[in-house]
Amino acid sequence: MSLARKHRDKFLNAQSEPAVALFVASGQIPDTTAPTPGASHGRGSIARAHRDRVLAGAAATTAVEQAPDFDAGTPAERATAQINLRLQHDLRRLRDIQSIEKKIEAKRDMLPAYAAWVEGLVSAGTGLEEDVLPTIMIWRIDTGDYDGALVLAEHVLEHGVPLPARYDRSAPALIVEEIATAALKAQQAGETFSLEILARIDMLTGAADMHDQIRAKLKKAIGVEQMRGAMNEAGDTLANPALARLAMDTLARARHLDQRVGVTDRIKKLTKLLPPKPEQSDLDPSISTTPAG
Repeated sequence: MSLARKHRDKFLNAQSEPAVALFVASGQIPDTTAPTPGASHGRGSIARAHRDRVLAGAAATTAVEQAPDFDAGTPAERATAQINLRLQHDLRRLRDIQSIEKKIEAKRDMLPAYAAWVEGLVSAGTGLEEDVLPTIMIWRIDTGDYDGALVLAEHVLEHGVPLPARYDRSAPALIVEEIATAALKAQQAGETFSLEILARIDMLTGAADMHDQIRAKLKKAIGVEQMRGAMNEAGDTLANPALARLAMDTLARARHLDQRVGVTDRIKKLTKLLPPKPEQSDLDPSISTTPAG
């Protein structure tokens, strides 16, 4: 079962909860930045999160426009306008911050306010063209929440959700480059990066058209993790020759896509460490290299 499908199932279960039904039936859309009157902070936060999931799902399935007036229309329309107003406000805040480090801190603080809304959009399983979900996907990458970003990336790629106009790349190209860049940065610092996430992104975007240099970055990141897994703890001998050969193939593919991607030294190291490939006659005793007669 895919991650997106798990979220859709969770959404369907949430709709049956009495608290959610009351929020939707009442038509009241309280400010998501304020606690629910008369409720504890925890209970109010849970209720607002449930409401956001349901209304996001309703917005996705009814193709609600991103209207600027959140005082008119249906509950889903008002909630859609409100969440988009919040996004525009947060984007203006980010533009006023010059430090990349401080931008990331600000995004990390902003993200919880959108969590229930994007979960509702994912759960609805539609390709609504809107700015919130792909923006939050990118923010999750920026803040290092790669598991959370993968959930949204799967949805964006499966349903062909376009990126907001302010981005000059296609969704597949941006996802591949941002994840690969984060992985390579971590690897250069001597840290590991999830091979599962890298492989999943590679599979999801395998048929997408993008610059070869972008794809080469991802192949390099995958090959580095495969090579790391193939080596012993000291990094000087092979613990898994089969995985090492896979790493060799992946790194060779990266170099084929971009000669300057920077994998030559790793390929040379693997070439020295790997035993020569066995001849076909060694694999199959029935094949003889001795001339007949």
